[in-house]
Amino acid sequence: MQTVRNQLQTFRYFDLLRCSVFTVTALTPDLKSRLSSTESELLDIKYKTSKVAFYTALTNAGHIGPFNTHIVLKFSKVFTNVGKAYNPSTGFFTAPVKGVYYFQFTLASYLYNFYTAVDVLKNNQRIMYNWELNQFGGHQSFTNSIILELMEGDEIHLSLPAGNTVFDSENNQTTFSGALLFPL
Repeated sequence: MQTVRNQLQTFRYFDLLRCSVFTVTALTPDLKSRLSSTESELLDIKYKTSKVAFYTALTNAGHIGPFNTHIVLKFSKVFTNVGKAYNPSTGFFTAPVKGVYYFQFTLASYLYNFYTAVDVLKNNQRIMYNWELNQFGGHQSFTNSIILELMEGDEIHLSLPAGNTVFDSENNQTTFSGALLFPL
């Protein structure tokens, strides 16, 4: 009698186990689908909240430099700063998300026979250097752009090399801008 009871309990156990396996198997496609849907929604949210764009001008001070050392150019006139990735107090842009970014700068000069130059730095390492000699006096400027793949937290800033000058006024001749093209 005891053996029959044990066998019945074993059958009930296997029956419950079989029902549980059936239930889990039946739910698995639904759970996979819901997980995939949730992942897609999170990526959509990330992309929608990853809006980054800024446009700045340097200052109204007129001529800046030449100095005996490199100085960080702090573009204090901020016209656009979507995403707040550019900090006018430091002059640094900090990538809020991993992605591909576009940057552009224009530097102006008025001083005859002086160089205007700029270093573009990524995480304090120079990745671009541009210069121009103002041979005629009067307004002269140059523009360049760069596309970079950045990791979250990477920093970009512009530096005025020692011995060079730059000019800006209320007309905003010296500018720095950038935007996230797409997140990665």
